[in-house]
Amino acid sequence: MPRSLDPEIPQRDSLPPLPSYNSQPDLSTNGPARSKTPAASKRMSTGPGLVPSRTASLPTTPVTAKKRPNLLGAASSHGRLFKVLADLFLLAGRHADSQIWYSEAIALFKGSPHDTSWHAAALEGLATIPVIEAWSSGSATANGADEKEPWQDIVDKLTQATALYHKSTPNSEHERTYPLLAYLYSQSVIRHTSLLFAVWSAKGWGPHAFGKLIQPGTTPYLPSSTASSSTDHNGVTITVVNGRTKASYAELERLTTITGITRTQIATTLSQVHGPWLLHLAARERIGILQTVAGMFGALGYLRKEAYILRELLGSIMDLIVCGREESGGARPNGAGLGIRGAPVGNASTTAGTVGVRENPRLEGNESMLRIIKHICRVHGVDIESVKLVDIGAIAATSNGDAADDAEEEDLDDSPQDPFGWPELQIGIIREAIAVAEALPDYPSVAQFSLSSLKSLHPVMSHSDQVHLYHTATRALTTAIRRGDRRTVEYWAGKPIVSIEVLSLPLIRLPIEKPLSLLAKANDQSGVDTILTGVKDPFLYNPRKVASGQTQSILVQNERFEVVMTLRNPFVFDLQLESLALSTSGVRIESEAMPITIPANTYHPVTMTGKAAEPGTLTIRGCVVQAPGGLPREYILPLSTEEEEETRSRRRSAIESEVGRAKYAGLESRPWKRMSKRDSKQVSKKQPLRFLESVMLYNGETSTIRLTLENVSSLTIDFVRITFDDSTIAPAQQILAEGELSVFETYETEYDLIHRPVFTWDAGREASRVDPGEKASVAVKCFGKVGCTSGAIHVSYAYINRHHETLKEKPPDVFHTRQLSYPVVVTVYHMLECHSMDISPYSRITAFASTTEDDDDSPAGKARRALFDVEDVADWCLFSVDVRNTYGSPFEVTFERSEPTHMTTTVLVPPGSTTRIVLPIRKILLTEEQTSKPIPTLSDRQFVVVKSNLSSAEEKAQRELFWYREELFKTVQGRWRETGGMRSGELSLRQQRMTQPMLEALRTETARVQMSLVRYEDEVAMPVDVDPSGSKYLPPPNEFVYMRTKVTNLAPAELVLVANLALEPAQHTIYQGVLTGIPMGRLAPGESYETELPVAFLSRGRFDVSAEIRALNVSDTTSPVGRGDLRAVVEADFS
Repeated sequence: MPRSLDPEIPQRDSLPPLPSYNSQPDLSTNGPARSKTPAASKRMSTGPGLVPSRTASLPTTPVTAKKRPNLLGAASSHGRLFKVLADLFLLAGRHADSQIWYSEAIALFKGSPHDTSWHAAALEGLATIPVIEAWSSGSATANGADEKEPWQDIVDKLTQATALYHKSTPNSEHERTYPLLAYLYSQSVIRHTSLLFAVWSAKGWGPHAFGKLIQPGTTPYLPSSTASSSTDHNGVTITVVNGRTKASYAELERLTTITGITRTQIATTLSQVHGPWLLHLAARERIGILQTVAGMFGALGYLRKEAYILRELLGSIMDLIVCGREESGGARPNGAGLGIRGAPVGNASTTAGTVGVRENPRLEGNESMLRIIKHICRVHGVDIESVKLVDIGAIAATSNGDAADDAEEEDLDDSPQDPFGWPELQIGIIREAIAVAEALPDYPSVAQFSLSSLKSLHPVMSHSDQVHLYHTATRALTTAIRRGDRRTVEYWAGKPIVSIEVLSLPLIRLPIEKPLSLLAKANDQSGVDTILTGVKDPFLYNPRKVASGQTQSILVQNERFEVVMTLRNPFVFDLQLESLALSTSGVRIESEAMPITIPANTYHPVTMTGKAAEPGTLTIRGCVVQAPGGLPREYILPLSTEEEEETRSRRRSAIESEVGRAKYAGLESRPWKRMSKRDSKQVSKKQPLRFLESVMLYNGETSTIRLTLENVSSLTIDFVRITFDDSTIAPAQQILAEGELSVFETYETEYDLIHRPVFTWDAGREASRVDPGEKASVAVKCFGKVGCTSGAIHVSYAYINRHHETLKEKPPDVFHTRQLSYPVVVTVYHMLECHSMDISPYSRITAFASTTEDDDDSPAGKARRALFDVEDVADWCLFSVDVRNTYGSPFEVTFERSEPTHMTTTVLVPPGSTTRIVLPIRKILLTEEQTSKPIPTLSDRQFVVVKSNLSSAEEKAQRELFWYREELFKTVQGRWRETGGMRSGELSLRQQRMTQPMLEALRTETARVQMSLVRYEDEVAMPVDVDPSGSKYLPPPNEFVYMRTKVTNLAPAELVLVANLALEPAQHTIYQGVLTGIPMGRLAPGESYETELPVAFLSRGRFDVSAEIRALNVSDTTSPVGRGDLRAVVEADFS
């Protein structure tokens, strides 16, 4: 080993070592020790030509020395002697004398071309003086009024010295001179860089910077608040700086802003040290310089430059290791023996059969070398520790797959990721790392590096590279096992499992979990069976509930289940797995491991079976795989459920959208590991089985389907519930979920779903207990609904009241049911349809025609005349609707009214014809409180968003139409019966719409108006003649009659009323008084008021008189509260 040019003694000067409390500069303004030594007390000499008082032994004047050969060139003037004297004065602490002698030496060196290296050394010494003076005085101010930075003069001198070293050329003995010049040049560049780095990292020229310059550490580092030191067994002191090991970009740039020194400036200066001249240095000097350069690049944040220098550092160290082994091998005798040095071996020539002895390798320092290799690989984006090294002894003490770090596994997702690193460069670095590990030697690390790179970089590797790394790892593992190394690698081929899915049980064997609390509501039948539909949700469509669903699948005790795993082999060779087993937790299962071979570059499905031995929760974590000769490892993966696939799809979409959007610096661009979830299965107790035996279905509008069920298991069935599904439910729910319907259409859709279901059953009348081997019948009613083409009947059954093994056994909170489904094909014929519904006023002419023109004396005719015979036509209106028969058979259609008395009307509708049905109904009056209610939602949904843009008046009118329509449908119902048959059903009117004129005819007016014509004879009012029907008056022409208007308040409150009259045609009439704004006064509820208007008809013909009553004390004064009309016909001759 060549000797170092640096002194062997740790101290670099003749000063005694400082005590521990002076190892760092005092941060105060003036320390107690420094305050006693003023700057004026410095020792000074009289100059090169004067004899100092204390240095009489030194020459008083520079004398010409005798020339002698020099390693750095020919003999020079007295400048070299002056430079040596200046160095001695500097070591003695006489800075002023040292500065004078340095100045004299520099003046002499400037004229000598052979003393450039001496000139550079003198400049370095001159640059050292202000640093020492500033450190000793604790002052950080610049001298004079110069605006330059305090360290600028020092930097200029060091820059000049570096340039002089660089252009120095030896004149003789090049082999000895080049290493010295290269070493001096390298140290000068490092000294220059250290000054800039100290000022930059210390945030300026101050005590921290002086401390870094005077007492530098082993490696450069950024300042930290605390640090700890420790000494190992070799006596080496290691200082660990607490806090963050890597400063952020903002912190580094902040130092640049404070000091004005950029990182680029420091790195540019430091880069001058790297060059071919480093080859002239001895190994120890080159290693020291490269170590310093790498550490400074790392402290500056240039990790890739640090890694580049570290690679050269590793090369230099490995050269020494290889050379040392060759020298040891060359010194060993060539004869046979046991490897004991100095033992006689006899004849030098050996024969066959000799024994080779391997020396024990020295492992000191191997771990440090491996840490450097791993750091270089991490900087370049290569994870050479993705395959872990484990100790066989530690693994044997624990069960396989129970390691704590198995909870977080790498997720080998096919989603694209931002590329990081240069693949060709990464593969080259991997080869260097493997070569270094082989040269140490550390064979487990060789296998780890080879398999880790094969695992992470196989997408960019060639076929030959993959095979080479695989064989290298195999040889390394074999060698490590042969040498007794207890370390080995875990499963290395990445995550082999892509997906795992538990095959669901057949529908007939699938148990369904139900909460036990719902049994209390078993007898509460409110249209929909709650035990089958679950807890009622206030939302008709709840996306959160749909997304969550039932996350646990149900398995049955002692019944086999199947798990399908998809395995993946991304390599170019067949991947052999010695063992593949299920990884579960919870209840005990019976499942056997199996060997498997995955073909190259393929996905391979594997089906494994298992059987739960006891009830409880079974969690399928993933699988446990083991490669030949390796250790088993557990890989966790969630099950391939719809929820998981949707989650993965969303995550994959998010990753794809983020690719390339942002640039991350350095190692931050590496993908993070993801947490994986586990899916669990619930194992229920033994469940009974039941099969369908016979089904009888009668087509029709209202028919009965009878199901015969048989219990074929050995357990009793004590719980039976039935739920239904049909083809009209899903489209209606989809339309409701879209939310595009109006409020009225939403109500009609919900009404059709809730109050007119296709299938219903009466749970109270059916037997809910079936013993083993017995049968039971269930009657299901089927309602014919237009648009329904298919349905399904789901029979859920269970054994709830089980016998508990012990009294301490806690009853479960849930129970499990099995379900049978029976599909039903439904055919619904559209036979009768209603359209053109109308409501008109019930006039006198209508009543007269109905009672006088009908000569039918049959019971139906008499019933029809009785139907139209009403007391006061003002309280009635006429309901009419057209019924069309689109089928090939005649039907009897019946409409009935329930108020005030029950009356019906029946009409025979022949095939293909349309019949209009008329039915008198009493007018309806709803209070304002009833009509102001919003249109309800039958599903109890919350947060219903109204999308209509109706005004308040339009919304009020819509509500009135809705509520009066509902009251009409409560009064009038329709039904039909097949002529000559037994089939019957209801005829729905819910497709009919109500208009505003229909509402006016149906609603009882607030103020009733009665108009008549009278005449006075001898002050006695006599009514004017009317026609026989009572619908028109027959007044005489050209004679005044009195038009009497009677208004009655039918409202529950007082009204202030005015009347507006109109005569048509007005030009042929004469009246006395006013027609508009006739005051009627304030009328109490039920009170009436009459007014008379004289009028004369001047021509022959028909005259129409109308009256509108308005209320002045209501919110809406523009709408009339009552209307009346009168018709007069003048038929006399005017000739």
